[in-house]
Amino acid sequence: MLERDPVKILIVDDRQDNLMSIGSILERENYSIVHAASGRAALKILLKEYDFSLILMDVMMPDMNGFETASLIYERDKLKDIPIIFITAHNYEEESIYKGYRVGAVDFIYKPINPELLRIKVGLFVELYRKTQSLIAQEQKLLRMNASLQREVEERENSEMKVRELNNQLIKSNVHLTAVNEELDRFAFAASHDLQEPLRKIRVFSDLILSKQGKEEDVEKYMVKITNAAARMQQLVNDLLRFSRHALQGGDFVVTDLNTVVKEAMTELEMKIQATNAVIRIDTLPSIPVIPVLMRQVFFNLLSNALKFKRKELAPEVHIYAESSPERYQVFVKDNGIGIDSQYLEDIFSVFKRLHSYHEIEGSGIGLSICKKIMDHHNGTITATSVADEGSTFILSLPDKFGM
Repeated sequence: MLERDPVKILIVDDRQDNLMSIGSILERENYSIVHAASGRAALKILLKEYDFSLILMDVMMPDMNGFETASLIYERDKLKDIPIIFITAHNYEEESIYKGYRVGAVDFIYKPINPELLRIKVGLFVELYRKTQSLIAQEQKLLRMNASLQREVEERENSEMKVRELNNQLIKSNVHLTAVNEELDRFAFAASHDLQEPLRKIRVFSDLILSKQGKEEDVEKYMVKITNAAARMQQLVNDLLRFSRHALQGGDFVVTDLNTVVKEAMTELEMKIQATNAVIRIDTLPSIPVIPVLMRQVFFNLLSNALKFKRKELAPEVHIYAESSPERYQVFVKDNGIGIDSQYLEDIFSVFKRLHSYHEIEGSGIGLSICKKIMDHHNGTITATSVADEGSTFILSLPDKFGM
């Protein structure tokens, strides 16, 4: 098996000791490290080299800070897909953090740097970069095949039957190419969207340990939460890889208690539930054949949206209950949030469809499209009813036996 080419990482910091420190943490990996001592130096490097998989950039730099540098980087089309992780010694207010994300950051790392956390985060984005490059290579191969088919059509214009045959092949090739493009987008954005929660937990509890807040006996509890979040992140990566390859099989389905699935999703959202003073009421739910890890993702996304799209000055309330009909179950997730205008109810399940700007509510807009795809794989459906400023109800319709 051929060794993979080294992945290039650009480290931007005005202090030579910081550049050397970060480089030494990452040196045991097969990375090609490039250093820049200022934002302007980084821009000069990026004018000549576009193939970086990740940029690690200090926020506080003289002359031009990290936020300003990131804005200039993303003005160039060839650079706009390179993820940036900001490194800072300051705990910013939320508005400053949002500013970082608005200019293109994918994450923050706080000084003093935890070497293992840095390696985990860099490794995650490097692996995502490699998977993305692999899918892009497949796309380019299909484009070449497509061009080849078009040339054959032109060369055989005198043969009507041959032209028809080649046109049919061209249509199939285009359909396949479109599917690959959509799969590439879903994989990259779904990974970014769904890995944010465990990454945020790792960051929060790591910061608590590093800042020595709380009692010493709390450190073990924080480490357990970090380990659990890392395990969830790994499982999400595996699920997304399998999901993007359409590798879901009937054997993955097991009879599962949905009450347990919902409670597991709530555990992942524990901090958000406490922060918003949310009340979540769960009636008795059925046990039916599902893929547990994917159904947990459905409830995680729906509950996360209910907490995110809450009304101002009003604590979120969510009611989850079920109704049965011949051969099918319906599970309802009802909230008291800001609601959705009825004209958009069909659009909300489209990939990347957002009804609010990123400045208003954070998120990529892919959560509900993931829910729809998961329900499709379950031979089920997801629909919604809503009244603006009163709340929304999402209805999951599932067969009581897989394959119906």
